[in-house]
Amino acid sequence: MVVQDRRSGGAVAVATAAGLALGAGLLTSGCTTDGAVADDTPAGTAPSVALRQSADTLMRGATSQVRTTLETISGGTRVAIRGAGHYDYRRGTGRLRLVLPEPAGPDGRVREPITEIFAPGALYMKNRGAGVPADKWVRVDTTALSDGNLVTGGATDPLAAAELLRGTRRATYEGEELLHGVRVRHYRGTADIGVAAGAASKRTKPSLTAAEKGFTTDAVPFEAYLDEAGRLRKLQYRFSFANGSPRGTDVTSTLSYSGFGTKAPVELPRRADIYTGRIAAAGGR
Repeated sequence: MVVQDRRSGGAVAVATAAGLALGAGLLTSGCTTDGAVADDTPAGTAPSVALRQSADTLMRGATSQVRTTLETISGGTRVAIRGAGHYDYRRGTGRLRLVLPEPAGPDGRVREPITEIFAPGALYMKNRGAGVPADKWVRVDTTALSDGNLVTGGATDPLAAAELLRGTRRATYEGEELLHGVRVRHYRGTADIGVAAGAASKRTKPSLTAAEKGFTTDAVPFEAYLDEAGRLRKLQYRFSFANGSPRGTDVTSTLSYSGFGTKAPVELPRRADIYTGRIAAAGGR
């Protein structure tokens, strides 16, 4: 499936059951809003400040395990792609194993999980399908994608997701909860992609700058959960696209962060292992 983008006139490619295509506010009442000091947040920290600082907290912690879910809803059809792996926030590198929802491809064969390697400005994918040899990797320049790889690869880059919170416009503190046995603080709000791009680290800035130019709107609703150390434990964004229909397409990206300090060695593919031939889009186009 290719999601049409009104602003850029191009297309944002979204992963679906057919494969991974390479292509072209949420505020609740009764809580403290952005800019005001919330008495029930730690040390009186305003919600927007805590959220904007969360990416720096991740980078100080260096590494973690991550789980991702990218769910698309279009024309009444719901598709979810799930991933698991690890990430090094200081280096901006990570590795995920993505599982597609369909049990078998068009030829009747069971679809192999897709391995993704994140690197500053690049995404590498193995078992990409669509004519790519099984032992080869596909390299994608994420700064050339109209969404900065926030949704294209089937999983949002964990560091880019965190840095998008640097653009928090407004936020509300929803109180404390238990998340997988960990006490967390729950926030809701909207993030501005352009503001985030201006405040992002040098590793993420080019991708977020590309995303700022590509989406129909810069405002992205989110829900975020921070632990007592200010680390992200769960982060969910809702992206919306026109997609040429009145109802459009909604994409929900959810990331879970755990196992902080886990060793996360990531070896980039050798040049000889990168496929340079033609890559077919999903659906054979």
